[in-house]
Amino acid sequence: MENKARTKVTIEATVNAPVAKVWQYWNEPEHIKQWAFASPEWHAPAATNDLRVGGQFTTRMEAKDGSFGFDFGGEYTEVAEHKAIAYVMGDGREARTTFEERDGKTYIVEVFDAEETNQLKCSKLAGRRFSTTLRIILKVVNSA
Repeated sequence: MENKARTKVTIEATVNAPVAKVWQYWNEPEHIKQWAFASPEWHAPAATNDLRVGGQFTTRMEAKDGSFGFDFGGEYTEVAEHKAIAYVMGDGREARTTFEERDGKTYIVEVFDAEETNQLKCSKLAGRRFSTTLRIILKVVNSA
């Protein structure tokens, strides 16, 4: 059986807030619904999150005009409070996010498997979406 290596995408960001606050906003469903979408034309009307190894998460993402929507979800493989989260997505791709607090700021690094179809295009799109998501979470965290 062939074990094909997947292309990894890495995104880094700094949030001007302590790690405990960022962790809360990153993981609690009421907060996830405020930032887990790719652009202002989209929203996340529903989210569930069982943040433990073996726990499941799902976020419903929809175009605000009702033209399209999908569920994004997976299962946690690692949860280290205020430090790291790893999960396997429904399509088998993996992701890992780390959180590190330095001088009252939180440094976030997310590494995830690119989609196999149109890898370069999907990777660039995923990077843009994640960057947009980080801008939204920064706004949400900083406004609280």
